[in-house]
Amino acid sequence: QVQLVESGGGLVQAGGSLRLSCAASGSIFSISRMGWYRQAPGKQRELVAAITNGRTNYADSVKGRFTISRDNAKNTVYLQMNSLKPEDTLVYYCNAFIMTSSGRGSDYWGQGTQVTVSS
Repeated sequence: QVQLVESGGGLVQAGGSLRLSCAASGSIFSISRMGWYRQAPGKQRELVAAITNGRTNYADSVKGRFTISRDNAKNTVYLQMNSLKPEDTLVYYCNAFIMTSSGRGSDYWGQGTQVTVSS
């Protein structure tokens, strides 16, 4: 079994910062891609940022404000969010493509963490 556990969401004023963390645990052999998505009610999840083999990509809406990083030793991915705007108010989900010890590769998702930015 593999689990992704997120932390770090909350309420912040516009212009403030938050740092999200997501730790993967379980029967993990390797993790390739890790990333963060966000979702508004009734809409599809959208990619916020992803990191694969040290290469990163970002949604245009967060470039220059958000930074994704990863600690491979801890199987943890982070999202540093600066200069937050009210429109960043969404539920954020961690995602990872994980190869388990049994040789199976799958996409895994965290439970979601709410980020609320007040104006």
